[in-house]
Amino acid sequence: MPAFRIAPAVADAFPDTLIALVTATALRGREPWPHTATALEELEQQLADGAWQPADESDPRIEAWHAAYRSFGTNPRRIRPSVDALGRRLAKKGTLPRINPAVDSYNTVSVRHGLPAGAFDLDHVNGDVDIRHADGTETFTPLGEPDTVEHPKPGEIIYADTTGVLTRHWNHRDTHRTRVTEDSTHVAFVLETLHATRDGALLKSAAEELRGLLTPHADRTTVHYLDPAQPDTEQ
Repeated sequence: MPAFRIAPAVADAFPDTLIALVTATALRGREPWPHTATALEELEQQLADGAWQPADESDPRIEAWHAAYRSFGTNPRRIRPSVDALGRRLAKKGTLPRINPAVDSYNTVSVRHGLPAGAFDLDHVNGDVDIRHADGTETFTPLGEPDTVEHPKPGEIIYADTTGVLTRHWNHRDTHRTRVTEDSTHVAFVLETLHATRDGALLKSAAEELRGLLTPHADRTTVHYLDPAQPDTEQ
């Protein structure tokens, strides 16, 4: 089981970071997930009714990620944090994409709470996972582009294992190698905030909501938290 670690330099640069790791074991992605389907439909209906709007870049939760991206040299209006891009897509189209139940679950929780989310198929993770600054030599293959190889810019914050980069620009885009499919059985889901003092309770609520969607379809689910005071959690 890989450990997830926040590198000291990232902890120093973002001292109020809190990351939830929701892990599911023996996940069953090919059976019906009615609670996820309902949650997704209800969110879209609330948008259609004008009862709710996804957070946009004027929201402090999104603003914080834009500031973080700029701090490591990424233009957040060109390369957007995942939750920002997902919320914009939902606001424009009125619906979220249906990928598979596990991905639909974390997308729903992400956009509902205005928090970036992602997931890794742990059977395709090699070694431990570090959240760190890139040195520019690493390789990344974007989700859906298995023949493409990119190199993060030096100083860009990445998730990386011993083989390569799992996410670029902290949480902009995941790699193809550890993508979550209907056949993924051991998955780590990630939810993040840069302002635990303000949004820590929101993050913990979101993590429990996600766990609730996963639990009926897994033999075991766990939630762990990473922060600068406890930067290393073994999954």
